[in-house]
Amino acid sequence: MTPETQTDSEGGSVLADWSALPSDLPVPTDDGLADHLSAGASPRVVLPTGVLLRATASSEGRGETEVDLRALSFQGPVLVFVYPRTGQLGVSNPPGWDAIPGARGCTPELCSIRDTVGALRTARAGGVHIVALSTQSASYQSEVATRLGLPYPILSDEAGAFWKALRLPTFEADGMVLLKRITLLLYEGDVVGRDYPVFPSDQAARRALDLVVSVFGN
Repeated sequence: MTPETQTDSEGGSVLADWSALPSDLPVPTDDGLADHLSAGASPRVVLPTGVLLRATASSEGRGETEVDLRALSFQGPVLVFVYPRTGQLGVSNPPGWDAIPGARGCTPELCSIRDTVGALRTARAGGVHIVALSTQSASYQSEVATRLGLPYPILSDEAGAFWKALRLPTFEADGMVLLKRITLLLYEGDVVGRDYPVFPSDQAARRALDLVVSVFGN
């Protein structure tokens, strides 16, 4: 994957390789903000009804204009890879981005899912639905999905209807409220498993395979 061009603080151009993870990134710790999403947590977390999220088309030509994750979970298990934000071509990341534990690494995560999507979809008999989700706009996500050749949709929760209902962990950067990296496993209207915090991000897909097995067995 070729490096992308990023604008530095003085307006010059530098190369930013979003596909690579620096070796000195701070490691996120479990802050307890996703404890209510753990298997067996009481009260159990029920998915919101009637929340439609804009979806990107996949590189395989599949995809819905809008997705209702609760309805989809009744068609089979759903892995939802929640991430903060991907970088834009020619635009700097927010100040101090790499110093925020767990913030850097959205492109490597999306690519790891892309490269493992076959195994993820067949991790359980009957299949598993695969989606990613962030608070970025659908048009923003469409550029990323096309550029990376993603064979699964990214869902836009720009309005916050889904993440607020589930009380997903968030953080602030440069005036933006962003979602912390977490993988959710949904089934029949409930959150039946979660992986949090996810680090390093390029291991999200492998960890998700373990999550499916831990919930449903081999």
